[in-house]
Amino acid sequence: MLRVNHRIAIPLTEFDFTFARSGGPGGQNVNKVNSKVTLRWDITKSPTLPPDVLARFVARYHRRMTKDGELVMNSQRYRDQGRNVADCLEKLRELLLEVAVAPRVRRPTRRTKGSVQRRLQDKKQQSDKKQSRRGPGNDD
Repeated sequence: MLRVNHRIAIPLTEFDFTFARSGGPGGQNVNKVNSKVTLRWDITKSPTLPPDVLARFVARYHRRMTKDGELVMNSQRYRDQGRNVADCLEKLRELLLEVAVAPRVRRPTRRTKGSVQRRLQDKKQQSDKKQSRRGPGNDD
């Protein structure tokens, strides 16, 4: 079971893991052991993911998904398969945590009188500075 938070828990049966030989360091071990892990998850057909979280996930991470709505993640950080599986699940957990909570809606606010006055005063000061640099008789 992949526990994201108190509201989201996804059974491991929804995930499809495939294994392959990984690149990188490891000597002859790399040539013999299938330690690279590819996680595939058909997120659009997941019954455990709440619809609001699903919508935010698809909107934010659509580049990580296939056209069929399948999420694909790889891990070959470690030299053994089990740690790479755990790494893939942890990466997925972090992605889901980022979209688990709905963002707060920003309510537009008014500028304060003081900030408006300061802005206009600064603009006037800048205008006077530029005006004073002009030579006499250059009225356009």
